[in-house]
Amino acid sequence: MGSGVRTIQNGGEKVTGIRRFEIRGSKFGIVLAFLVCTIALSGCGLFERDKPKEIEKTAAEKEKAKLLSSIDRKFDNPQAHYELGQIYQLEGRWIQAEHEYQTALNFDPVYREAQAARVKVLLDSGDKVKGELLADEYIGQASNSASGSLRLGLGFQKQGLDEYALTCYQQALRLAPNSAKINRQIGYYYLSKANKDRAKDYLSRSFQLNPNQPDVAGELGRLGVVVKVPRKVQKQTKKLDKIVEESDKSYQEK
Repeated sequence: MGSGVRTIQNGGEKVTGIRRFEIRGSKFGIVLAFLVCTIALSGCGLFERDKPKEIEKTAAEKEKAKLLSSIDRKFDNPQAHYELGQIYQLEGRWIQAEHEYQTALNFDPVYREAQAARVKVLLDSGDKVKGELLADEYIGQASNSASGSLRLGLGFQKQGLDEYALTCYQQALRLAPNSAKINRQIGYYYLSKANKDRAKDYLSRSFQLNPNQPDVAGELGRLGVVVKVPRKVQKQTKKLDKIVEESDKSYQEK
């Protein structure tokens, strides 16, 4: 009696107080172990859901490290600075992105893609005045070059600055009106804006200049234009056409 241990009759079996405590303790241990396993499994599920993001982040960091290493080896590499600027731009780090684009332009003043990207970053960061002034400056710099105007237009279009892109395309067309590729580019621009009448005009002109364009013929067919191979094909500006072809390939790869 003095020990404090109680004995309870349970269906003919005597169960001491200590024994009941042990039974309850084991049940509590089982419940606790179940909760721990549940939490652990839930944690694994969360880890699996976050895994793709971690992989993506790692890939971006690896690309950034690769570019920084390339710049360390050869600082006057405008392409590496431009690509690093693109990464910063995607991350919303406007100051770093503009710095890389400006550095690229210091080594290659007519790097049209970097010019367009720099304008875009300034506009997105809220520096509208500087962005617009630079856009006008870059367009003016390319005003005596059809190829420069065309490449700058492609750069603006890649950045989603369509009005500047169209200005450059029209500037290029004034300098080289017989370029099938420039007419084609303007035609596709208007097609993307759902302006079928203008698209039809420029695509038809492009096809007349160079009937060996199955993609243009297909678009004209969808626009209800019956295409015919002209008897005489005017001389092409091959340099300009090559620029657009290279840009088309780079967009498809991306």
